[in-house]
Amino acid sequence: ILRDILDVSFSNIHVNDAAIYSEVRDYIATIAPEKQKIVKLYKGEEPIFDKFNINRQIKGLFGRTVTFKNGAYLVIDHTEALHVIDVNSGNRSRTVSDQETNALQVNLAAADEIARQLRLRDMGGIIVVDFIDMQRNEHRQQLYERFKEVMSHDKTKHNILPVSKFGLIQITRQRVRPEMNIDVSETCPACNGTGKTGPSIMFTDTLKEKTQDVIREYKLKKLTLQVHPFVAAYLNQGFRSLRKEWSRKMNCRITVRPSTSLKSLDYQFVTPDGAEIPD
Repeated sequence: ILRDILDVSFSNIHVNDAAIYSEVRDYIATIAPEKQKIVKLYKGEEPIFDKFNINRQIKGLFGRTVTFKNGAYLVIDHTEALHVIDVNSGNRSRTVSDQETNALQVNLAAADEIARQLRLRDMGGIIVVDFIDMQRNEHRQQLYERFKEVMSHDKTKHNILPVSKFGLIQITRQRVRPEMNIDVSETCPACNGTGKTGPSIMFTDTLKEKTQDVIREYKLKKLTLQVHPFVAAYLNQGFRSLRKEWSRKMNCRITVRPSTSLKSLDYQFVTPDGAEIPD
């Protein structure tokens, strides 16, 4: 990765593993000594993907719908023969009186995001983009030039055709490896796909029992409980929070930490030395 993409735009490289950190520093010292100082060892308690919002970005970027600016959004569909991207103005159309100006502004912003999505997902083959219709030829040409400009940063071989009279731009992009396609949908955490749920009011009781069992089994005096941010907010709320009550009753210092990588009713136990305790 460093060999292929490291350039002057890099300001920081954060690594959360000491051995890999040393390897990265040594490697960069040989290929770009002036960049060695940007490599930093991450020692924070918060998971590194949560600290830098990586999980949030992955879930936001790889869905079928991608919001990009002022309520405008893309809808990305995949077929056997090609990829189709539809540009929609969303709520923005209500705020701009000139429809042609609105269409141009949304299309230019969409071009930036589409170029980014093609690189992130490594989409290859034939890609058809359905931009918002524009009447003026100069606006179509402006969009075409903008799209070529933002795609010029893409190192993968590609070809872009001018905007058609129907507002379509066709792209061919070389596929050098399988397309990056991450399923960001989640099984319903309440029913696990069964369609039936237990009483939600019992969840904290179940979590309390699990926590108590872990503390007893491992004879812990300190314990970190990682849960979904909504659950963490509930457990930590108030002067007499559930977290404080559990800590007092279980004679163990319990820390509740939010984690965006967990589903709403998932949880993880972590020991003081950072080891995860299997449920």
